[in-house]
Amino acid sequence: MILIFNLSSQVAQQSNQLSTGIAEFIVKTVERIVPQADLDIYKLNNLVRKSTHFFLYLVFGPLVINALRKSGVYGYRSIVLVLLICVLYAISDEVHQLFVPDRGGEVKDIIIDSVGATVGIGVYLLTSSVGKLRRIVGNGK
Repeated sequence: MILIFNLSSQVAQQSNQLSTGIAEFIVKTVERIVPQADLDIYKLNNLVRKSTHFFLYLVFGPLVINALRKSGVYGYRSIVLVLLICVLYAISDEVHQLFVPDRGGEVKDIIIDSVGATVGIGVYLLTSSVGKLRRIVGNGK
């Protein structure tokens, strides 16, 4: 949550500089492998920005559900609660950006964040189920 808040607190120029740096690195790397590649740095920069939303929440969702489960919250209740926490935090993050110079909140970003959290939670649930199954099979039960 602190990482997300800090990234959202960056003024537009600072945030854009960070994502542009990543996009430039990707372009240079791809051009070394495929010299004839014609990548649009501006489209790639936008893709980097939106992917960051997805991947931050892809990690955030499993961290939240793990914390809830360590606190004794299981079953559908934990899934509903973690989704609620992630979506509400995504909304609060976009509202927060309304108060950061030259930044704005976007409903599209809330959707991307929510999808990232949902995928992350799904992966968490799948891997924890596989882990339980392996323990059961491994113990001969």
